[in-house]
Amino acid sequence: MYQVLYRKWRPKVFSDVYGQEHITKTLMSAVESGRVSHAYLFTGSRGTGKTSCAKILAKAVNCEHPVNGNPCNECASCRGIDEGSVVDVVEIDAASNNGVDNIRDLREETNYTPSQVKYRVYIIDEVHMLSTGAFNALLKTLEEPPEHVKFILATTEVHKLPATILSRCQRFDFKRISTEDIVRRLNYVAEQEKIKLTPDGALLIARVADGGMRDALSLLDRCASFGEEINEALVSQAAGIAGREHIYSIVDAINTHDSAKALSVLSELYENSCDMERLFAELLSHLRNMMISVSVPNYKELILASDSEIEKIHAQAKELTLETVLSCMNTVNDTIIELKRGADKRICAELAMIKMTTPTLESDNATLLRRISELERAVRSGGITTAAMPVVTPEPVKAAEPEPVKEPEPTVEEKPAPVVREEPVVKETQPLVEDEAPLPDFEPVSEPSNSFADLLPDEPKAEEPQEGAFNQWAEVKELVSQRDPMISGFLNNSTAFVSGEALLIKASNPLLATFISKKEHCETIEQAVLETVGKAYRVSVYKPNGEDDKKSDAGDTGEQKSPLEMFIERAKQLDIKIGEDKKETE
Repeated sequence: MYQVLYRKWRPKVFSDVYGQEHITKTLMSAVESGRVSHAYLFTGSRGTGKTSCAKILAKAVNCEHPVNGNPCNECASCRGIDEGSVVDVVEIDAASNNGVDNIRDLREETNYTPSQVKYRVYIIDEVHMLSTGAFNALLKTLEEPPEHVKFILATTEVHKLPATILSRCQRFDFKRISTEDIVRRLNYVAEQEKIKLTPDGALLIARVADGGMRDALSLLDRCASFGEEINEALVSQAAGIAGREHIYSIVDAINTHDSAKALSVLSELYENSCDMERLFAELLSHLRNMMISVSVPNYKELILASDSEIEKIHAQAKELTLETVLSCMNTVNDTIIELKRGADKRICAELAMIKMTTPTLESDNATLLRRISELERAVRSGGITTAAMPVVTPEPVKAAEPEPVKEPEPTVEEKPAPVVREEPVVKETQPLVEDEAPLPDFEPVSEPSNSFADLLPDEPKAEEPQEGAFNQWAEVKELVSQRDPMISGFLNNSTAFVSGEALLIKASNPLLATFISKKEHCETIEQAVLETVGKAYRVSVYKPNGEDDKKSDAGDTGEQKSPLEMFIERAKQLDIKIGEDKKETE
């Protein structure tokens, strides 16, 4: 009668248990030294060797001729335990025997001495399924059993066990078996069974097994039923998962935002009865490998794949940004959860493909970071032209044309010369103050070109620079806000003008001049201007003409004089007699 591979090749000694050396060496030393505990707890994921080690330990403590802590498998005790004819080694399934009555029967049996071997051994599998009353009934016997009784408890969910049980056992945690150990075991079994197994096929079986040796041997047995050479394609077909080429095609569609291609690949896989949960689990593993390849220098040591496949993964990962990979991993992970409870798995899978290929549909932080990173990469690579960007193209700065030599223009510190008006404009004005006598006539002065203009108060009319406004000022303010946030607030609602080699800033905030006078702030603005237009400018604060005159006329108090008072003071400065002074001369 044919026996399945995972039962036929179940380990019979501790040395045959792969990937659990930290446990098997301890148990071998305990058996060899005679320091075997009365209760053990084996915990770990499925297919990692918990039950196998429990049976080997039951044989080792009852073996007549142990070899370095291992059972000899030749004596009557070992053969009887392997065949299941020894009634003193009892294996109990707690999932179906979880009541208080079952534990009471077990407790009564412990009072009897073993009939065939030295120790009566109870192996309770899935012990976390026992009820609360059953645990309480087991406590006293588990803590102080008879000398001829040994307990071995096994579970995959140790967090469900009460602390009173945990404190009475020696706990051993079985870890997932590494892919290398599973591949090594598969190659050994395939060689003994005369099965043709390729390295790629063995690697894919180990990856699908997810750390469980029993799952790996079961999948190998299923593939061997085809009667063909077991390669990667055959394993994909037997396991109901997508081949690697389908995974690469899906990732390429994500990179190019091609929803039609992604849905076409998904539809083809669905029609071929591909398991959607397995597909997305494989896609998540592929994205994880891509994440590792772009994040870790020694990525080859952390990715379980052949050298050629690792290079292919790395080449595809460089086409995507890390933010894109992380965003897709979040989407795939959420989809795997939805597939387990969703009504229609195909719709869930198609919805995930649409989300990954069209990131504009999502607004979470991971997707926004992905969109920003993809935009930055497109800008750096030249994939986005100026015609496609919604910004106004600034006029080019004519720096190459030679400029004519001209007089140096006044800077902010220098007081500009008064404006010379060729023809005075006389307007009929109303009296400034009611019931006040009209101003008397004044004698003409020697220079009519300056006489009447000097009598009028200066108007605060701005003399803007000749070259005009600086169109790239918004970009300069953006760079300054990133490098010097302290001064960026003073540049709000400001404009700039080009005047020769100087850049004059016109702002409503009077404190800007104080900050510009500091070297570090001024250099920050000059550097931002240089990076924006490619030309160096000297930065100053722009002040309209007449602003300083107002302050001097107002005096130290800073109060603004009336136009009449300013008119009289100007007349006195020019020795023009008005009012009562003129009557005295007459």
